[in-house]
Amino acid sequence: MTNHENQSQPRVFKIFLPREKQWVEVTEAQYYAYYRDIWAIRKRAQAHHQCMCPKSKNWMCDGDCLDCEFHAPGDTLSIDRTYQNSDGDELSMLDKLADSAAGIEDVVTDQIMLDMLFQRLAEIMPEARRIGSLRMAGLSDTEIADKIGIPRTTFLSRLKKAKELLQREYPDLF
Repeated sequence: MTNHENQSQPRVFKIFLPREKQWVEVTEAQYYAYYRDIWAIRKRAQAHHQCMCPKSKNWMCDGDCLDCEFHAPGDTLSIDRTYQNSDGDELSMLDKLADSAAGIEDVVTDQIMLDMLFQRLAEIMPEARRIGSLRMAGLSDTEIADKIGIPRTTFLSRLKKAKELLQREYPDLF
């Protein structure tokens, strides 16, 4: 068979199913649909030095790198992997992470400050709790003023004065 005759024959697309250890003839669309993700996974693993599959064995790849005999640890390290510092102590990157949970002292202090703020707000503006409930219900300033029974401008003026007073008394909170 000459070289020209070999090139004119239609290409046969086959995929290898590693678990069944067999080749299956498929269409071109099925071939690319099957291998596209596998090629992307292998390329990403090779970039991170996790895939050491020789080129002659690429046909065996099914994209399941963790079960592959050619899998390597690569450059991606686990956050809980331990190492020794200069003093010889075993440490991990987890030891360097800050604890994002608030301490009990902070929670208690915040609750005390919030209680004091609400108590002072109730002294300044007795209808504040009701205004808050109406605001949470989605009512506008005009609707809230109507429910309380005062003009809208008076309502807004009282809110502004209460806010300014609380800002002066509790400058750390505002």
